[in-house]
Amino acid sequence: MSRYRSFRDLDWSLLVITLIICSLGVLQIYSATHDTKWSDAWWKQAVWVLVGIGIMWVTSSIDYHTLLRRVPILYGVAIVALLATFGFGKLVFGSRRWITIPGTGFNFQISEFVKLVIILLVARYLSDLKRDELGLRDLLKLGVLVGIPTALVMKQPDLGTSLTYLPVMGVGILLAGIRWQYLAAVAVACGLAVTVAYPFLQDYQKARLTSFVDPSQDPRGNGYQVIQSKIAVGDGGMWGRGVTHGTQTQLRFLPVPHTDFIFSAFAEEHGFVVVVAVLGLYFLLLMQIVQNAQMAPDRAGMYICMGVATMLLFHVLVNVGMVVGNMPVTGIPLPLMSYGGSNLFSIFMMLGLVNNVRLQRFST
Repeated sequence: MSRYRSFRDLDWSLLVITLIICSLGVLQIYSATHDTKWSDAWWKQAVWVLVGIGIMWVTSSIDYHTLLRRVPILYGVAIVALLATFGFGKLVFGSRRWITIPGTGFNFQISEFVKLVIILLVARYLSDLKRDELGLRDLLKLGVLVGIPTALVMKQPDLGTSLTYLPVMGVGILLAGIRWQYLAAVAVACGLAVTVAYPFLQDYQKARLTSFVDPSQDPRGNGYQVIQSKIAVGDGGMWGRGVTHGTQTQLRFLPVPHTDFIFSAFAEEHGFVVVVAVLGLYFLLLMQIVQNAQMAPDRAGMYICMGVATMLLFHVLVNVGMVVGNMPVTGIPLPLMSYGGSNLFSIFMMLGLVNNVRLQRFST
């Protein structure tokens, strides 16, 4: 397949939608940080978007079958890297999630890139089975494989990121076919796992999982973020207060308005109409990925595309639900908008995988 043909056959609709969302993210990061110590965050994000496009192109150029054959190696590297964060990771707010790349100052969040390994792992495992239905042993094996990195990330502690791995496995299982008895068993097992894991969570994590139900019980503590976020969203009204004119955002009542709560700041300054338009862009992005899944040349390609769609959908649902008080505050960023290089790069790599699957349809 020639480079010209690869360039021509890329999913340009996917790329255009992605860049529009990224541009809105850069604009909001500028608005939220222009007079703070993070005032350079917007141009860093802009540079990372440009780098991300290059990463997307590279990922698109490597046959995904080659990556699938290397899943055992990638999985092993991911586990070792996650273990390394406990010894060499940078401690930030009580969590060891980042490893600083020497000489660059860039903090590399390993768990973000493990998302791609999980997507490839599930795709290879399920496509290799070549059966119409999964057996109980198949479920247990896949559960252990996904459960190990999930437990390691949860131990950092990073509950939000660890939870993003599970929907990819869940949707993969449903697509592969499963008896309802096994599905019920999985549901019971998940319930038991949550019950067993809950006592081992940090106190602040427990508070986050419960405070969103009634944040007014602790308005100056665990409920503060949710309360201020809901005020900001409501303050935006129909058309918003305008760029750099959101009161909750500019007066610093809204916490981390360029990362976890960027959608709250965006809603305050741009209003309901633009918020609906952005959610529509996310919907179009997801539908474009699903379309590529439907036209994938094989089952593995379909699983990869659906894994990417599931990962992005989970991020959007949890983040948007979080800022309006319908989901716990788990620190899951809004894809392509929230400030952060590791998350942005991992998403561009995911979209590169989707383009990779698309391009294989045209290979000769």
